[in-house]
Amino acid sequence: MPEKVLFDTDIGTDIDDAVCLAYLLAQPLCELLGITTVSGEATRRAMLASALCEAAGKDVPIYPGAEDPLLIAQRQPKAQQADALEDWPHRNEFPDGAAIEFLRKTVRAHPGEVTLLAVGPLTNIGLLFRTDPEIPCLLKSLVLMCGQFFGRAPGRRPAEWNASCDPHAAAIVYRSAVARHRSHGLDVTQQVRMSANEVRMRFQAPLLQPVAAFAEVFFARRDEITFHDPLAATTIFDDAICTFARGDVQVELADAQLAGRTNWEAGDAAGRHQVADTVDPARFFVHYFSVFS
Repeated sequence: MPEKVLFDTDIGTDIDDAVCLAYLLAQPLCELLGITTVSGEATRRAMLASALCEAAGKDVPIYPGAEDPLLIAQRQPKAQQADALEDWPHRNEFPDGAAIEFLRKTVRAHPGEVTLLAVGPLTNIGLLFRTDPEIPCLLKSLVLMCGQFFGRAPGRRPAEWNASCDPHAAAIVYRSAVARHRSHGLDVTQQVRMSANEVRMRFQAPLLQPVAAFAEVFFARRDEITFHDPLAATTIFDDAICTFARGDVQVELADAQLAGRTNWEAGDAAGRHQVADTVDPARFFVHYFSVFS
């Protein structure tokens, strides 16, 4: 049976969101129920998502979501890759102010069946969980690209970008009781990288061509892609790409300079969270590109 997936994304800043969405659209085992966008210029982010849906020939509901964090100032106000949209067919109009209700209704329509994949700041998800506190219990699983859990002493570990962009929303999400709650932190995602030149060589499939075009905007600032978000997505369909440790995550809020830091405490089978602790990069890349064959 296909996996029912809701995708919440800040597509348009880091290119890995578009790389991730292309994978979901090409994955034959994914039933993509809808896309919500988050962070500054949420509508331009929705346009980018629609360009990939158009390239895939799929009519997927797209809803611009929250543009501002719950309590702190916005840290990523722009969707830079939208500057490359003019060469790709895309929608320009989307439902306004309906993203949270769309998520809520969709999960309630499929209790115990939906995997919610969130790969940006967690504002939309925090609002969803506060709007309808039963939603976490109705999810099949929650899969996040968020946090940093290993590799440094706890006192020296900085806050990861997604968590730090809305730490209060992240705290709401990590406190919520979800049947399966999986996080993919920088500890593992930074192990799956590809140079700009290799991206240009390998992104030849029709659905990857608009991604490659958007990537040129990104490559003006960096010369490689880190596959943060696609890694999280692929583990929904191949459970052997990463291994996971079980325990509990607490989000730092008391120290403003470290707000959003994910403090990890290993635990037993009763731990609320699963955190990716190893990754097989070769298996990831074979799996990722296999769906475009």
